[in-house]
Amino acid sequence: MDILWFAVLSLLLAGYFALEGFDLGVGLLLPVTPDRERAIGAIGPFVLANEVWLIAFAGVLFGAFPALETVLSANYAAVVLLLVSWVLRDAGLWFRRRLAVPALWEYAIALGSLGVCLAWGLILAGLAHFPAVVGLLYGLLIAALFVIHGRRFLAWRLTGGGSLLVTGALAAVPALVPLVGMAAEVVGNAAPSENLTMLTFMVLPFVPVMAGAQIWVWRAFAKGPLITYF
Repeated sequence: MDILWFAVLSLLLAGYFALEGFDLGVGLLLPVTPDRERAIGAIGPFVLANEVWLIAFAGVLFGAFPALETVLSANYAAVVLLLVSWVLRDAGLWFRRRLAVPALWEYAIALGSLGVCLAWGLILAGLAHFPAVVGLLYGLLIAALFVIHGRRFLAWRLTGGGSLLVTGALAAVPALVPLVGMAAEVVGNAAPSENLTMLTFMVLPFVPVMAGAQIWVWRAFAKGPLITYF
């Protein structure tokens, strides 16, 4: 059961990197994007749906592997950077059309997107017991892969050409490599088997709902007019 939940944890984090990665990549590209309105409109329908993967990951982490909370506490600054950057990025998306100086909020989107990438680099490096400088370099690697994924997404969404499979897989690699390397440690910190069994019965009914919602979002908004509520 603990191996099953480790696989679920890995899938959720990889899914978050593969999906939220193009949102963050587009955010990083905004300062050099000529038509920012269309770029933000392209990711508009997907942002909130993609963030669900992170929330689900956190729920599985704390429910199935509660002992890892102490490891996150040791990387408190990186977790705070992740949350602050996440809020800054989302605030930029919501406020750019509602408050003065839209360009300021667009740069906030880019800065928040970079902060999220660096925070993930620090968190993953910290979980693997690497120093902070390695985490920052890893965060820059994540940012570079997300930029590639974001460029491919814009080409796919705006022109209908290409595929997201390759760049999505590349974006997920930085999430999977540390988890695979720490598999024994993570599985060793799993909750007792009875807790995992109870968690399985609590979560299992919601899996079809999550999957159906994701499929609906992609079928409804993959093509057609750009959403401009951001």
